[in-house]
Amino acid sequence: MAKDSSDLFGKLFKAPEMTRTVPVLVPLPVPEAYSYAVPEGMAVEPGSVVQVPLGPRHVIGVVWDDPDADSGRPLDPKKLRPITLVFDCPPLTGEMRRFIDWVASYTLSPPGLVARMAVRAPAALDPEPMVEALRFLGGAPDRMTPARARVLERVADGAVWTRIGLSHAAGVSMSVVDGLIRHGLFETTFLPPPPVVARPDPDYVAPRIEGPQKQAASEIVETMQEGGFSAALIDGVTGSGKTEVYFEAIAQALRTGKQVLILLPEIALTASFLDRFQERFGAKPAEWHSDLSPRMREKVWRGVVTGEVRVVAGARSALFLPFEELGLIVVDEEHDPAYKQEDRVFYNARDMAVVRARIGQFPVVLVSATPSVESQVNGQTGRYHMVHLPTRFGDAAMPDLHLVDMRRHPPERGGFLSPVMLRAVKKTIEKGQQALLFLNRRGYAPLTLCRVCGHRFQCPQCSSWLVEHRFKSQLQCHQCGHSERTPEACPECGTLDHLVACGPGVERIAEEVEKHFPDARTIVMSSDLLGGMKRMRIELEAIANGEADIVIGTQLVAKGHNFPLMTLVGIIDADLGLANGDPRAAERTFQLLSQVTGRAGRTGLKSHGLLQTYQPQHPVMQAIVSGDAYAFYEREINEREKAVLPPFGRLASIIVSADSRADAETHARGLRAAAPHVAGIAVLGPAEAPLALVRGRHRFRLLVHGKRNSDMQSYLRTLLGSGPKVRGTVQVQLDVDPQSFL
Repeated sequence: MAKDSSDLFGKLFKAPEMTRTVPVLVPLPVPEAYSYAVPEGMAVEPGSVVQVPLGPRHVIGVVWDDPDADSGRPLDPKKLRPITLVFDCPPLTGEMRRFIDWVASYTLSPPGLVARMAVRAPAALDPEPMVEALRFLGGAPDRMTPARARVLERVADGAVWTRIGLSHAAGVSMSVVDGLIRHGLFETTFLPPPPVVARPDPDYVAPRIEGPQKQAASEIVETMQEGGFSAALIDGVTGSGKTEVYFEAIAQALRTGKQVLILLPEIALTASFLDRFQERFGAKPAEWHSDLSPRMREKVWRGVVTGEVRVVAGARSALFLPFEELGLIVVDEEHDPAYKQEDRVFYNARDMAVVRARIGQFPVVLVSATPSVESQVNGQTGRYHMVHLPTRFGDAAMPDLHLVDMRRHPPERGGFLSPVMLRAVKKTIEKGQQALLFLNRRGYAPLTLCRVCGHRFQCPQCSSWLVEHRFKSQLQCHQCGHSERTPEACPECGTLDHLVACGPGVERIAEEVEKHFPDARTIVMSSDLLGGMKRMRIELEAIANGEADIVIGTQLVAKGHNFPLMTLVGIIDADLGLANGDPRAAERTFQLLSQVTGRAGRTGLKSHGLLQTYQPQHPVMQAIVSGDAYAFYEREINEREKAVLPPFGRLASIIVSADSRADAETHARGLRAAAPHVAGIAVLGPAEAPLALVRGRHRFRLLVHGKRNSDMQSYLRTLLGSGPKVRGTVQVQLDVDPQSFL
């Protein structure tokens, strides 16, 4: 039953004459909707976006389906506060409301916070104002000038123009147009606002696919034509034409009058993707990500809900856009951990995309060169239709991959590049081709210490070392963002010039490259360098145009980019991702390194990949250089099955945090003591989280492990409901299907 809003606001408010009550989801972390009265003459329905009073302020809410409509316990509208406004926008569809309810139930999140993600552009809730324009009435001014003649020539065909548009087109100042208006030659009219993007044409150009790509596209389109829900996994090596294949699925959806959502894991991928999309469909899709201006977000949101925008390419939050007639979701790089949101509402956009497609009874297409183990198992068991592309487009060869055993070929003292790597880079740039040196570590060095006293620079708010960023002369924490100037003397012992950087980051590799190749054009690609997305896109374009010899980058350059002259990829520290207790460490290392080496030789040039490693016999390293992905997945799936880990088991993480360690630990132990005894479900912990202190808050973790058929959500509700009440600074975060174990 929705809560009675009079409980919150008292009985001092005297409501006008009302007819009925409705439940409204408000953007608060509360478990259910609040009841509000509908004023006489106001029309609302489930899904209507409304404004309601909440305490002393007004907030946006969504009228929800009433599960107790026939319960025989109606509320008295006179005791409730009324809805104050209904926004002039289409209501959220029943499909969207069911999706929000499902996500809230599965993730155990407040439904109001989930609904908030669907209406996060409040200025877009009302229609855009019409655009003032001018229509030529005929006639001529008393005195004709060349400038006035150019204006009249432009409007002779009867077209309607805006003032600024007409002045630009005629090449005159605004005062010339204003003078003709004063002469009575124009009347004011109004035009609808321009569209966010042009409508894509599914038949703008013929598809550029052949052989396996054409067969794969035919399979997916045929499945789509059957109608209803379907899930397909396009599994193809890097450069195999996966994008062109799912473009044909998009074209099919557009021909049938449906909207399309394309999910991308990184904003950095959108620039090149938008260009490829425009080449195929004659127009770019609308973008949706955090780098958009608020005004553009509002335009896109409005275009989606009215159906004007037909295709959206965006980050994970685009999944909650309230499409009017969504008919296809594509999840590119479906394995990418960036699809997991770990703030407020914890969800995996890849998995929720499949749920949304099933609720809406339309197709979803997952795409990856290195699919997640979960998706591989779903394909093997028949839940997903597998589409495999084993060769590169145009018969381009995969790079020759070799391991560089750092025990046998160590770098020179103070360096991190093996002589084998340096020789390969030298040969590559001498041929006028490009080399990529990859290290998944930002900054200059992950640790700075004093040679004299051993002092290590640690974040004052987190249990992590400060990373030196020499380009900015700063020490930074990559957990909370704390930064401080790099000192000249040790703060502990006061010794000058005895601070030493330990380990490499991309900035340090760039310094070493500059030493060995002073004449080479070098670009460092990292998300924290100055200039933001604009600079990043410019540099990616420069690399694609051959304006760099050596590229040094983090995972930012690992996926989705096409660099025609890139023929050498060098992995600096291939073992880096294996050195932690994450049960997905091997899978993620395999995926990342496979994606990085796949940047080489995409246009047919002979290419190479070198992986510097101290563990050349590790199964991940052997799988990458042998190209035997099947053997790797078979081994990884067998290990998961033995340990009853996802997808053969279920996990949920409970993180308890507080300002004091004692409060966090006490609450975590209280939850553990309250855990019910259920066959097939075990609670592990509590134990300090690997990152035991983040932003000044102490963290303890419990891990709930169950069999695949376990009712994990019911178990967690019971555990949290019977556990100790949250008091003081204690916070409890629940993550169903966790991706991070920090």
